[in-house]
Amino acid sequence: MIKVKVPATTANMGPGFDSIGMALSMYNIVYAEEIDKGFEIIIQDGNKQIPTDETNLIYKTIDFFYRNIGKDMPAIRLIQQDSIPHTRGLGSSAACIVAGLHIGNALSKSFFSKEELVQMAAQIEGHPDNTTPALLGGMTIGAMNASDMKYVKIKVAENIHFAVMIPEFTLSTELARSVLPKQVTIKDAIFNSSRAALLAASMITGDIDNLSLAMEDRLHQPYRAKLIPNMEAIIREAKSYGAKGAYLSGAGPSLIAVIKNVVAFRKEMAEYLNTLQDKWQVQMLQVDNEGAKVWINEELKY
Repeated sequence: MIKVKVPATTANMGPGFDSIGMALSMYNIVYAEEIDKGFEIIIQDGNKQIPTDETNLIYKTIDFFYRNIGKDMPAIRLIQQDSIPHTRGLGSSAACIVAGLHIGNALSKSFFSKEELVQMAAQIEGHPDNTTPALLGGMTIGAMNASDMKYVKIKVAENIHFAVMIPEFTLSTELARSVLPKQVTIKDAIFNSSRAALLAASMITGDIDNLSLAMEDRLHQPYRAKLIPNMEAIIREAKSYGAKGAYLSGAGPSLIAVIKNVVAFRKEMAEYLNTLQDKWQVQMLQVDNEGAKVWINEELKY
């Protein structure tokens, strides 16, 4: 029996569009084993939104892995325990890709390194901001070219907390991308490049007092705000309650605030969110600096 545990991820982190991401302490767990014939996918929480046929993303990724190494995929049983909410901007698709690659690697006894899996995952996803931190943990900054992806991993201080504000409604990545402009001004490009650089430097040095400025964005958040009721107001409130920075997670609609005072922030933010028409919940998470883990027959492998 193979067990894979994959963290949620938050991408973009404001100005780092399709390049910066971080792993969070929320997890999906997937079990896999070979069976005599066919395939079986069991969703433990009974979530009917998760497909149990060949369109299941974990299954598709395992199939991709086997085709990539030129072998036939075996009959397989998958058991999913999903804690990462779907279509909320917290890397649920990336978690499936990472789980599928690890399962394929273990089942086939291919022994690809994490570095090789990082490259495969980035090619599948098309950008490195979710799959790379899901595999490696921490905060990662990546850039792709036609042949590979280069990245840097930053170990984030574990005394920094991330208040994740998750709404009841969903937002598809396709819709969130469709509202983005085809061109931006040089002024906005400079705005984002300066803040992305400041964000990376601030997380490396631990200077989180810079984050209010460093997490500003003009490439995607202003356009996606119209798809997320009260987004800008929630970010303003988060900062008024002491958040060092706040931003739209991935394509949304979840929002994240970087905080130090967990108890006070949770209370004040929960009270504010309860005044809104849409239902929101607040979860307090930390960075996951280790990334995905794999057990084979209950023995931790990596």
